[in-house]
Amino acid sequence: RDKVFIATKFGFTNNPDGSGMSFNGSPAYMKQAVEASLKRLRIDVIDLYYAHRIDPNVPVEEMVGAMAELVKQGKVRFLGLSEASVNSIRKAHAVHPISALQSEYSLLTRDPEKDVLPLCKELGISFIPFSPLARGMVTNTLKTSELEESDFRLTLPRYQQEYEENNSKLTAGFAALASQKGCTPAQLALAWVLAQGEHIIPIPGTKKRKYLEENAGSVDIELV
Repeated sequence: RDKVFIATKFGFTNNPDGSGMSFNGSPAYMKQAVEASLKRLRIDVIDLYYAHRIDPNVPVEEMVGAMAELVKQGKVRFLGLSEASVNSIRKAHAVHPISALQSEYSLLTRDPEKDVLPLCKELGISFIPFSPLARGMVTNTLKTSELEESDFRLTLPRYQQEYEENNSKLTAGFAALASQKGCTPAQLALAWVLAQGEHIIPIPGTKKRKYLEENAGSVDIELV
């Protein structure tokens, strides 16, 4: 257990009427969620506990205050936020130190650069980019026309078939650049993300060991 750092989130719940999901950031729900996570994970303490979103119906100070109680109780070690604005991050950090912020960030999704990344650096918060490979786009292996109908990416503008030709040209050019560097497109994309700050820890998803090993090799890529 001491060799594994475990992070998990709370907040999203299924709507009773079956209409999808909604976010619940209330202290009452959080207390239920953390106990359920500890039980499912079969552990005594969660290393990093994220609020999956900011609940517009619950003051962020109230939510983080309740999360801080979990730290005092020894059920959680560090607190994190996901998809939070600069204003929410500052409010949360004033209540209890926020150790990590998770948001989407990649070569194709640059929004955090404006204010979130600088704020995280200022406050000493680790920035955890999800989808650092643009949901597979920059690997030069994704064809939107071959995605299954249930694939979430088909609901996003970037992955619509009308953009496939443009995307193919973009990713092929990036793959050529990676080849010149002697690495894979995924490795080059991750190396770029890592190069944006020492406080950045990307979390690329993978289901196969070979891709895990490939992604790990990104730390050895020199961009210059």
